[in-house]
Amino acid sequence: MSIRVVVGAQWGDEGKGKIVDLLSREAAYVVRYQGGANAGHTLEFDDKKIVLHLIPSGIFNGNGTCVIGNGVVIDPLALLDEIKEVEAMGADLGDRLKISSAAHVILPYHQLLDQVKEEHRGDDAIGTTGRGIGPAYVSKVSRVGIRMSDLFHPGQLRRKISSNIDDINDALRHVYKHEPIEAEPVIEELLEAADKLCPYITNTSALLHEAIERGEEILLEGAQGSLLDVDHGTYPFVTSSCPTAGGACTGSGIPPTAVDKVMGITKAYCTRVGNGPFPTELEGEAGEQLRDAGQEFGATTGRPRRCGWIDLVALKYAVRINGINELTITKLDILDDFEEIKLCTSYKIDGKQTKTFPVDLPDVDGLEPQYKTMPGWQQSLQGCENIDALPAEAKNYLEFIQEYLGVDLTILSKGPKRSETIVV
Repeated sequence: MSIRVVVGAQWGDEGKGKIVDLLSREAAYVVRYQGGANAGHTLEFDDKKIVLHLIPSGIFNGNGTCVIGNGVVIDPLALLDEIKEVEAMGADLGDRLKISSAAHVILPYHQLLDQVKEEHRGDDAIGTTGRGIGPAYVSKVSRVGIRMSDLFHPGQLRRKISSNIDDINDALRHVYKHEPIEAEPVIEELLEAADKLCPYITNTSALLHEAIERGEEILLEGAQGSLLDVDHGTYPFVTSSCPTAGGACTGSGIPPTAVDKVMGITKAYCTRVGNGPFPTELEGEAGEQLRDAGQEFGATTGRPRRCGWIDLVALKYAVRINGINELTITKLDILDDFEEIKLCTSYKIDGKQTKTFPVDLPDVDGLEPQYKTMPGWQQSLQGCENIDALPAEAKNYLEFIQEYLGVDLTILSKGPKRSETIVV
């Protein structure tokens, strides 16, 4: 038996969906443990391509049960659309999809609040997706959230939503100078969705505890990345949940003592969507080359991603806070055409050199990344079926990363498809 957490070790978009899809063949349960439909996990197989936002990425490989855990915030309409899309591609959800009764619901007023707050911030906008994720977590922490279990109790649901909308309308009128919203359309839309979603809703924590007792394989899938963690990321430019390995336990109900593997996923370079510090960002020709070669546009929003060299200082920080003991590197092929490749090995802040990632740094104006430059391999990796077949320069690059981080490489991805993967 193994219980493995798959975490993004950068700012998200590292290719977690592909790796979870690959690993899910052996898993009895694949669990999404945090975030919402602001994350997009892209899968490519059998000449098909799909972007999953809420359903775990193990739905197309193997026969494991896919669980949307209590730490996820769920947009019911987005989930129903995704269920249709997955079924249209031939997946039989049947008893394979389970939704935690303790997961919270995203409602239209959360999405509206998300958007008006971003507009209200002006130049200080965080760069959210506007999908209501943050406000839904605010409702959860304020103890006025709607949970999936509430869908079984229409009368109670109606009272809760009406009370919430009364409070929200006060804020819309007096703070944001926005028109109020009506409760009845929100309630009716949710009740209609409830009829279709209730068969999937259950006590998933109990389900997973029973699986642990039987010694079954469990795969825990995070969304976003470690540097977007609300506690450990580049605050306030973070997501509203905990994508780190600790969040896997609170977001699923699995105890920390049961987890034995934490796999960190990193690109061979670095990207970030939205605002906030990005020490190794490239704004010139090299950055454009990375974006074009890697097709670096958000799977959920389509926004162009900011691109830069790999940041080993930030990665070492992610290794420590997650307890990463397995490393996956994706998109190595995107570096095929570079004559030289750089790796950030330290920072210089106010003239002092450090290898400590400064999570409390408000910006990067006073930070200078210090780089090691290595020769590129300048040839395609597509014919390389194992690590030994890689060009010497590529092997040296990977070895340097492993030595710096103190974690061995487990999986290497050199393309978006399942077949373009080397398991080390």
